[in-house]
Amino acid sequence: MTDMEKHIDEDYVCEDYGDVKQWTQIRVTVPLSELDELVAVMSMINNNLMIEDYSDIDVNLKTCYGDLIDEKILNANKEKASVSVYIPSDRSYMDDLAFIRQRTAELTLNAEIELVGVNEEDWANSWKQYYKPIKIGDRMVICPAWENYTPTEDELVIRMNPGMAFGTGTHETTRLVIRLLEKYTKENCRMLDVGTGTGILAICASRLGASLCRAYDIDPTAVRVARENILDSGLSNVTCDQSDLLKQVSLEGGPYDLVCANIVADIIIRMTPDVGKYMKDDAVLLASGIIAERCDDVIACFEANGFKVIELLTDNDWCGLAVAKA
Repeated sequence: MTDMEKHIDEDYVCEDYGDVKQWTQIRVTVPLSELDELVAVMSMINNNLMIEDYSDIDVNLKTCYGDLIDEKILNANKEKASVSVYIPSDRSYMDDLAFIRQRTAELTLNAEIELVGVNEEDWANSWKQYYKPIKIGDRMVICPAWENYTPTEDELVIRMNPGMAFGTGTHETTRLVIRLLEKYTKENCRMLDVGTGTGILAICASRLGASLCRAYDIDPTAVRVARENILDSGLSNVTCDQSDLLKQVSLEGGPYDLVCANIVADIIIRMTPDVGKYMKDDAVLLASGIIAERCDDVIACFEANGFKVIELLTDNDWCGLAVAKA
């Protein structure tokens, strides 16, 4: 167990500084068979995880310590496991919560997500104090819908209300793709966004000159939020629909010039063998959501399926790739 194994109502003392911090616990429960995949998702936020797995409790009962096991643990569901990550109070938990929601949906995990220490009715409001306008790349400014911002002559302002979906521009993975979008979005191109979250990338591509942007997400909440953001943006050339990766993606009008997939390494690897038929011969695919340790795996998969990496960007422990057909 880690030093973070504490009840959320307790104070956590930072030994180096003597600070007293409050933590918000995000706890996710899945069937035991999905535990490894859940740990992989949660470790993308922080490696200090608390894992509750009581599947071997019957074995421990046969040891000399069996009589010392707490009754609550004895009665715990042994067919499920939980993983918790703790978010400090000086950082918004909303992006992390949305990240977990979207990634577990993309992996089709049977996840039950709870936010311990925060009333559910406060989820959509208390985090707003942390979400401020942020400039990404040379031109894009992602601005909360409720904030006032006066752009310079060259800036393009994207107003977002993320709701319960992932993609505010504050996370490294989103920033990486937006930086790549500024370079690879061509005038009048057709763009596909797989795992859209808030719709932020499709909206950015439209503002950068794309003539058509089709966004998809497996999570119906993300689809609803993205549609609201698209409507508020006043863009008539952006749509959003529900799809399990590429399964329901429309090819009406032919393949796409630009494809975005800001998801996770395992899902990018899963979709790579099929994504080529959705791309024109000279199309570019922008992939992100790749933790640094998995970057080589993703690159190897692209190369094995007839793609070549034309650009690699990094931001902290995350990687973003631009790839083309070899």
